[in-house]
Amino acid sequence: MDTSRLLRTTGTTVATAALLISGSVFAGAAPRSTAAGRAGAGDADGGPASRLWAGLGGGSQSTYAPSAAGSGLELKPLPPGMPSELRPYYAQKLTWRPCPAAGYECATLTAPLDYGSPRAGRDIHLAVSRKRATGPARQHLGSLMVNPGGPGGSAIGYLQKYAGTGYPAAVRARYDIVAMDPRGVAGSEPVTCLSDPEMDAYTRVDQTPDDPAEVAELVDAYRKFADGCASRSGRVLGHVSTVEAARDMDILRAALGDGKLSYVGASYGTFLGATYAGLFPGRVGRLVLDGALDPTLDSRQINRDQTAGFQTAFTSFAQDCARHRDCPLGGSAADAGSRLTEFFRQADGHPVPTGTPRSLTESLATTGVISAMYDHAAWGLLRLALGRALRGDGGLLLRLSDAYYERDDHGRYANLMYANAAVNCLDLPAAFHSPHEVRRALTEFRNASPVFGTGLAWSALTCGYWPVPATGRPHRIPAPGAAPILVVGTTRDPATPYRWARSLASQLSSGRLLTYDGDGHTAYTRGSACVDAAVNSYLLTTTPPPASRNCT
Repeated sequence: MDTSRLLRTTGTTVATAALLISGSVFAGAAPRSTAAGRAGAGDADGGPASRLWAGLGGGSQSTYAPSAAGSGLELKPLPPGMPSELRPYYAQKLTWRPCPAAGYECATLTAPLDYGSPRAGRDIHLAVSRKRATGPARQHLGSLMVNPGGPGGSAIGYLQKYAGTGYPAAVRARYDIVAMDPRGVAGSEPVTCLSDPEMDAYTRVDQTPDDPAEVAELVDAYRKFADGCASRSGRVLGHVSTVEAARDMDILRAALGDGKLSYVGASYGTFLGATYAGLFPGRVGRLVLDGALDPTLDSRQINRDQTAGFQTAFTSFAQDCARHRDCPLGGSAADAGSRLTEFFRQADGHPVPTGTPRSLTESLATTGVISAMYDHAAWGLLRLALGRALRGDGGLLLRLSDAYYERDDHGRYANLMYANAAVNCLDLPAAFHSPHEVRRALTEFRNASPVFGTGLAWSALTCGYWPVPATGRPHRIPAPGAAPILVVGTTRDPATPYRWARSLASQLSSGRLLTYDGDGHTAYTRGSACVDAAVNSYLLTTTPPPASRNCT
């Protein structure tokens, strides 16, 4: 298991092996602008607001201000005026063309690589796609941007493989569903770090080191990963922050001709959407933030909370498993934890054959189990995979691990894990900077999860060797004056614990919390008629559900 923050895209686990995971989704419409680029006026002479706009680029600490309540930092809204150097970006017209995926249109958006110093020759080119609304033009509500999370998940892949046809018909009838791969992701100048064979080796490295030699091997793997990102992607590596990606979204909003942004973001996509609201509260239309991240937490707290979240999810899985005759882990959650821990220990010393040249190591087995925690629909597949692995065939569990890492059958990796680390390590200072710091934290991580705590503590060391310093800090996002924002939280979500949703909804000046009492990561379009009805009503009428609405 390796990622500096275990946020995954929504819905990917089951999609790739039944599949199949960071991990890992509708009042009146905002009037559509008749002129692309009508995002703000004034400051033609490059005055104070212009300089402030330019200075809020790569998620630098100048983006944040002390909270009026004395509770840390807050994300400051950008001034309403637009600096002259950004006007060409806001005024651009998108040239749409047919995508390789039938029924979709594609385009390219240009944005400044560095918002602190926008200039010709220093641009970044971002891939965009849309699915046109299916209903009559007179009922059209504009564009609905979507992002499935990660960070590093392809929004275009999510649109074309799921949202474009899988979102409720009433929503698709009234919105153009639009996706943009964030900078550094998939079609938008993707971050790359290792060759495919190098990535194979990296995913096998022991992340529960038992002696100094194994610790040194793990640290060497993290250093090699970071050095590879710097050598292969140095141009963009310092400019893939969430603040910059949110500013790109505002340029896309203007290019689409929308006066305000309507958006559905899942998992990390909630942080991206909330960041947009914090920077541009007056341009918030209808925002759905499903499976929320709490921006006030530091990286260590995030990793520890997620470790506890995966333990909660595993306990739910174990209880469900015990009700099935094919459960290979015993008749109770305690038995399941002990048996799985012993299986991991045995795989550490003796990797399990898979029927392929690749064996199943402890790290790959752990990743395979964790991948299935994202969606309770994968639990039956996990029972089968664990049963086979305990009998000496690790092939199916390896496939679950490959799905998490987005490794295809030809051994090619998507850039998900590279972008995931690049964004996370830029957005927050590292959880740990040395093996010594990890060792000191092992007890708290093991208390959070006896099954996964050790491996997840060591995996949180990734950013400790990152070649680019973090530009973000933990902060509150109040988004003063924004229209109502709907935050959706799932009570037993493994990757974004429910209390994060409660925290984000309370920070947002207009936040409204919708609770789903259930399992799995995120809730919208995942089987709850109650959740779907509440979200659909909000997207179509601007009416959020009553305060503290609960769904089962």
